[in-house]
Amino acid sequence: INSGAGGTESQDWADMLMRLYLRWCEAHGYKTAIANILEGDEAGIKSATIQIEGDYAYGYLKSENGVHRLVRVSPYNAQGKRMTSFASVFVTPLVDDSIEININPADISWDTFRSGGAGGQNV
Repeated sequence: INSGAGGTESQDWADMLMRLYLRWCEAHGYKTAIANILEGDEAGIKSATIQIEGDYAYGYLKSENGVHRLVRVSPYNAQGKRMTSFASVFVTPLVDDSIEININPADISWDTFRSGGAGGQNV
């Protein structure tokens, strides 16, 4: 989770998203661990890395990838203006490096083709 442009407001939004994901994981029985967190200057977080373990965790959370937007009256703005805040979420699976793949060299083949045509089309 990374806060976007918008300073304290976006950092607060990123913190809200982090709490939302942690509570969702707790409610659905997933194990969570905060691997890395960078606190904001006044409030919220600048970025956080959360490790989530459980059945189908990546499948459920991969649709959360992208930029999340919040429009609200900012508690950090003395003029009471509506502010738009952004935070990005990147979901990636943990890859098990202990898996060994053996490829038989006899199963590999290379085929070379040549094509032609007027003007170089059909290539």
